Amino acid sequence: MPRPISRDTRLCMSLSGRPGNFGTRFHNYLYEALDLDFVYKAFTTTDLPAAIGGIRALGIRGCAVSMPFKEACIPLLDELDTSASAIDSVNTIVADDGRLRGYNTDYSAVASLLASHAVPRDIRFVVRGSGGMAKAVASAFRDSGYRHGTIVARNPQTGPALARGCGYAWLAELGDEEPQMLVNVTPLGMEGGPDADALAFTREQVAATDWVFDVVALPVETPLILLARELGKPVITGAEVIVLQAVEQFVLYTGVRPEAELIEKAAEFARG
Repeated sequence: MPRPISRDTRLCMSLSGRPGNFGTRFHNYLYEALDLDFVYKAFTTTDLPAAIGGIRALGIRGCAVSMPFKEACIPLLDELDTSASAIDSVNTIVADDGRLRGYNTDYSAVASLLASHAVPRDIRFVVRGSGGMAKAVASAFRDSGYRHGTIVARNPQTGPALARGCGYAWLAELGDEEPQMLVNVTPLGMEGGPDADALAFTREQVAATDWVFDVVALPVETPLILLARELGKPVITGAEVIVLQAVEQFVLYTGVRPEAELIEKAAEFARG
């Protein structure tokens, strides 16, 4: 039987332009399984300063931060962990005695996946996108020793800035380039979005590459991942990213690291 919510129950939350159910189901499953007096709820907002102020004022323990708030929230926090300050992007806020500290668990999740999938460090890759998540992804590549990268982004400010910050090239469009790894860090293919059926790269570009990495987590099998599998390409999925980063958030909020088997059960439940 679930633990009843009381005045002592600690609240964790998420802020996103498009709130989903994965984090809510994942964290609450683990709270119940581990008998932790926590509850998790997803929110969106049209007033970010007020929302962040509410975290501080109400003693909310932690907050996951998604698009489009990952950079905008930074001036509203008291301090940044090195995982966030190195890339100027926050995906996790932890409150301690009214002080708000920003972290970026996306960064560590991507670095971990590059290592576990044994992606060669000399590979030529492109990252499509230049927002907060793209900063985390590109920086994880850079700090993991990947030197041959290109940022593909139409935004003439954020695209070149991200490329310069990571020591990579910049292109507004991929054009005729044929990199060995394609990385999508845009909302293209995202479930429930206006571009849910869109591909971040063409069929020809996917056919010509060696690896495909789609950071979009929902659906689990995005149009890009489905195409890559059809063409026999090894893939890294956003579903893998979302689980790893959520686990690190859970640890930051509760101080408890679940066993691997329990994490997998929570992930399966969250996707259901």
